[in-house]
Parts: sequence; C-alpha cells; structure tokens
Amino acid sequence: MGSAQSAASNPRFATASRAFTKQELEDLKSLFVSLAAQSQSDSKYISPSIFQAFFGISGPLASRLFELVSQKRNDGMVTYEDLVISKAVYEKGTRDEIEEFIYGLCDVNGDGFLERCDLEAVLDSISDAVFTPNSSQAALSSSKVVMKAFLSATEFSQEVEGKAENCMSLVDFRNWCNVIPSARNYLGSLLKPPDTVRPGFQIPHLLHPENLSPESLTLQKEHAWQILGSLSQSGSQQWKLVYHSAINGLSFSTFMGSISSVEGPTILVMKDIEGHIYGGYASQPWERHSDFYGDMKSFLFQLYPQASIFRPTGQNNNLQWCAVNFSSDSIPNGIGFGGRANHFGFFLSSSFDQGHSFTCTTFNSPCLSKTNQIRPDVIECWAVLTKEINHDKTELVRGSVLERFKEDRNMLKLVGLANSSE
Repeated sequence: MGSAQSAASNPRFATASRAFTKQELEDLKSLFVSLAAQSQSDSKYISPSIFQAFFGISGPLASRLFELVSQKRNDGMVTYEDLVISKAVYEKGTRDEIEEFIYGLCDVNGDGFLERCDLEAVLDSISDAVFTPNSSQAALSSSKVVMKAFLSATEFSQEVEGKAENCMSLVDFRNWCNVIPSARNYLGSLLKPPDTVRPGFQIPHLLHPENLSPESLTLQKEHAWQILGSLSQSGSQQWKLVYHSAINGLSFSTFMGSISSVEGPTILVMKDIEGHIYGGYASQPWERHSDFYGDMKSFLFQLYPQASIFRPTGQNNNLQWCAVNFSSDSIPNGIGFGGRANHFGFFLSSSFDQGHSFTCTTFNSPCLSKTNQIRPDVIECWAVLTKEINHDKTELVRGSVLERFKEDRNMLKLVGLANSSE
C-alpha cells in the first residue's frame, strides 16, 4: 500500500519502479528497511554513515554518491523512493544515462565541472577500497605511482571560463573509461551489495615462486586490476607466473619451453630499459605459425608511465604472431601482436634482447614505448587460469610416459621439428 501511494505521489518513482521486477523491488525494500533500522530513523531513511559503511566506500566519492542518490536535497537522508530512482538510472538506464550519472558522480566537489582534482579523489577512493587494505608502506608508495599512470591517460579538453585549467568533457570521460575499463567497472558497481561480485573491486590472485617478492614483480596488483577490466570476470581470478627473465634467463627458447604446456590465455608483460611497462593479452596459446592467428579477444596495453587498453578495431585479423625457426626475412622469428610482419604493434625478436613497437590499426595503438626500437629489461609471462582448463593435469600425470611424450611433441612443434603430417 505504501509503495502504491508513493508511486501515485511521485511520478519519477512510478517510472523508476517499472525498471525492476517484483522480486527486485521486494529485495530493494528489504535492504532499505534493514539499513533504515540501523540508521535509527524509525524506518524512514538511511543515514550517510550507514550508507557508506554498507556499500564499503568512503571519502569525497562516497559523499558525492550519497548526494546524488538523495536527489541533492542535502538533508542527510536517502529514502526508499530515492534508492529506487537512483538505481533505475544507475543500473537499469541506457548506456548514455548510466555514463552521464557516473560522469556527474566523479564531479566530487559538485561544481558542475570534472576537474583533475576530482579525478584524483576518485582514484584515491579506488586505491583505498581496492588496493590499500592491509598493505605495507612500500606497497602504498608503489600503488600511488601506478595510480598516477591511470590519471596520465586522461584528457582535459573542455575550456571553462574562470578555470585556470581545462576540465574533462563527457567525451573525454567516455574515452578515459574505454582505456581504463576497471575504473569504469568500479564506478558502475558502487550500489551493488558488497556480498555480490562487484566488477572493479576484484584483483587477480598472482601466483609466483616464493623466492620472488611481490615488490620485485613487474606486474603489480594495480596493473593486474587494470588488465582484468578487459577480461571476463568469471574464471580470471588467478594468474600464474610461468616465465620471468630474472629467473629463467633472457632466452626465447627457454620462454617457449616454459609456456609450452599452457593451454589457455597468457599475459605478456615487458619492462624496457627506458622504464616503460607494456605488453599484450594473448587469448590463444603460443604456437608456431608462419602468419598471424588469434581472435578478437586479444589486446595490447600500456601500464607505465601511462595506462591504456587497446582492443582490436576489426580493421584486420593480424592479432597474434609466433614464428620459430623460419629462415625467411618475411617471417621474422619472435612473438608479437598487431600491425604487419616487421612492423608490429608490439614485437620481441627471437634473440629476446630487442624488439619494436609501431602505431598499428589492428588495435588503434600508438608506439607503446618511448621509441620504436625497444630493448627489454624484464619480461614476464602469466598464465590466466580459467575454470574451463584443468591446470592440475600436468602435475597429476607428469611422470607418465604418455604425458612426457606429449610435452616433447609440443616442444618439437614449437620449434618446427615435429613430423609435418601431424
């Protein structure tokens, strides 16, 4: 009865209610009643402190979200009608409606313009909610450096009278969300219950040898969070280090041997001698080919000093490259992504001491480093452990003659020496 009266007296609430199923509305009502009871408001409203504590956010971004959900009344109250109206736009609206809501959310000081200081506050909120719990001082310092790379990916093209610096337009913001997808995922899931899977709040579990400290890895948890934003959330929560140049040596043959048993996707990460960090997500296993292969799930990325994701444009199918022991100059030996032979988006030669990166239409990516010619400092390869693949299989039957034979055949195929009829 109460909901019917509210709908009759509030047309916006009536319209918003139609975006939900009966069960969803009942669940929302139950949530509101619970939070309102904790707010000690005679079940009339949710207080700011209870709102922030339940959804697990704090700081300026949390205050701004509360302001928007309460319809900017500035009375310190979120009613049931407020919650339904906000979630109808934020979670059930069109893509444009959702992005405009999030764009307004990021204007944390509420002056109508998205400035650099606003985005810094947003990234601080992400850092506090996702990365910093139980972190050491060294980890916190590293996190701040990485978060600056996310800020470096922004453009502020909107000139505003009276503002010393340009502001971020809605188009700028949408472009930023495209290259920092995990930030978009985080900002789009703030009103989801904390006991559910909230995109943008997860970090892959990085499995690596005990003799390697997390701080010594090139791929930091903030980098992994950024890459995860472009992957399916299911089955992408564990990444295993299968090659590290500091442990395995800067060797192409060792690299190929280390990844020969990996059946699923891998993430190739490189830090060059200039200190730039970048790489590619290979959706298909690394296998010997004389031409490009792969699918549209592959992408390139930059992680430092600027962070960006570059997805396939569909301009061509030159996605993944793995050439081993070819003698033709037109088939350069090594591994790479995008572009064309001898002019890749990202390429490591089989000598593993040099490579190159050029602008390419495959991913609409720029040169990933400071110069086109690159020299590796550290190379890592991570296997993305998916539910579809039984990654314990090798360990379980590794000692069998059959399994050793299969592994030997895989290596022979990689170097081009297996029987061509197989």
